[in-house]
Amino acid sequence: MYETTKNQDHLTQATGHERLVITGSLFSQDAKDILSGEALAFLQALCEKFASPLEALLQARKQKQQEFDNGALPDFRHDTATIRNDKSWKVAAIPAPLTDRRVEITGPVDRKMVINALNSGANVFMCCFEDATSPTWENMVNGQINMRDANLGTISYHEPANGKHYQLVDKPATLIHRPRGLHLKEAHILFDGHPMPASLMDFGLYFFHNYQSRKERGQGVYFYLPKLESMEEAAWWESVFDFSENYVGAETGTIRATVLIETLPAVFQMEEILYAMRKHIVGMNCGRWDYIFSYIKTLKNHTDRILPDRHAIGMDQPFLEAYSKRLIQTCHRRGALAIGGMSAFIPSKDPEEMARVTQKVIEDKRREATNGHDGTWVAHPHLVTLARTIFDEYLAGATNQRHFIPDGSFNSEVLLRPSQGPKDEAGVRKNIRIAVLYMEAWLRGIGCVPIYGLMEDAATAEISRANIWQWLKHEVSLDDGRPFTTALFRQWLNEEVKDMKTSAGADGNRKFDEASELFFTLSTDAHFADFLTIPCYAKLE
Repeated sequence: MYETTKNQDHLTQATGHERLVITGSLFSQDAKDILSGEALAFLQALCEKFASPLEALLQARKQKQQEFDNGALPDFRHDTATIRNDKSWKVAAIPAPLTDRRVEITGPVDRKMVINALNSGANVFMCCFEDATSPTWENMVNGQINMRDANLGTISYHEPANGKHYQLVDKPATLIHRPRGLHLKEAHILFDGHPMPASLMDFGLYFFHNYQSRKERGQGVYFYLPKLESMEEAAWWESVFDFSENYVGAETGTIRATVLIETLPAVFQMEEILYAMRKHIVGMNCGRWDYIFSYIKTLKNHTDRILPDRHAIGMDQPFLEAYSKRLIQTCHRRGALAIGGMSAFIPSKDPEEMARVTQKVIEDKRREATNGHDGTWVAHPHLVTLARTIFDEYLAGATNQRHFIPDGSFNSEVLLRPSQGPKDEAGVRKNIRIAVLYMEAWLRGIGCVPIYGLMEDAATAEISRANIWQWLKHEVSLDDGRPFTTALFRQWLNEEVKDMKTSAGADGNRKFDEASELFFTLSTDAHFADFLTIPCYAKLE
């Protein structure tokens, strides 16, 4: 059984050994319903079975990264060659609600934004508990409340400022939940005295509270899985799915997942990941911003793999084009969907700027559709129709392009090929502005931020930080001949932060000093932090 403490704000499991403890506030009746005794029993069962194996997987990540740091390069595995060479196996049949995913919109867990995304006209809304959401306790719990209400069809929102009322249209987008990555912890739920895996909290609460309502509407429970690096991590998720279906008596395949291929190690194990999850997986996605970050992180010690200014790295770069086409090739051979990447542009009121945005989106989506992707991502409802028009043209009445398999080998040489491009002051300053502005908002609990015409999330801040770290480590000279040094970086950082403060005015709630100092430390520390969200999380209020 579960009992509340004296002030009724916290919940502690009382089973004799008290393995699961909630330290976060139960700030509403809805929060108490989400963190019910039955739901917490399920979370404890997940932790008991899967927390320890997860720690072993994370340790294996570190060991593999050490090999890369010591000079090794990612490559295809010898021990799994039989899986890649066996042409007979395919993933399980894709359920009807997931066969047409030509336009997917992504966004955070905020109630109004959830409604707007579901009403956007997109085929799918991926609600992101990870990169697009600052993981404050209230954000995480309120996000689960919003997911429950969305699946029940009762979600609504009243805007106090203008009195506008938001509610669902008759046929909203198909909802897919993105839990936090395997590397993240939830400090407000302790298992055996330690923060529980955030991925198990997010997955567990969403599945437990929504599998029944979705079943009543003829749908399974759908997930997007971020930042996997190996077949073994995929097999861990497959075991979580099997256990969870058995726990509630659901049929195998009730849970369906799309895996984001957004790490460099994972692109060399795509077939193995499909194979490990073949009962539950339906497709893969090109999480390209995180992928660029992972390229830097994985190869950070390799002097011959230094990326140029990240703003100049487009999908026409050979290593990114090969990544896209190999993902399509792999998925379609195995019967899975291949979803394209994010167009982070947002509409502009300036006609000339909007014309530029429109052209950029058209070029990006046409490239994806031509390559053979089955769908794509946008960050704003106003871009749904534009993206749909492109994919409608290429799908020509079909629901996807799984019949099309790109030619080519897309081998390790091209997947790892260095990129050429500028290394200049303008790029560094833009990286500074984007990263600091984003981190400052994140520390205030906002995880999805419009900056300079783009909807930025943690992935783009990660690339900005990694770009600068790599240049400093390898003592890069800028295109004008100046050495890029820590002192020069500090000077430009101070200048940019001063301008940010001036633009923000007298708002005393801003956190520019905290964000800029953390950004400086992350960018100059001899030890490259795996993810900036981990040290940032410790500073959330």
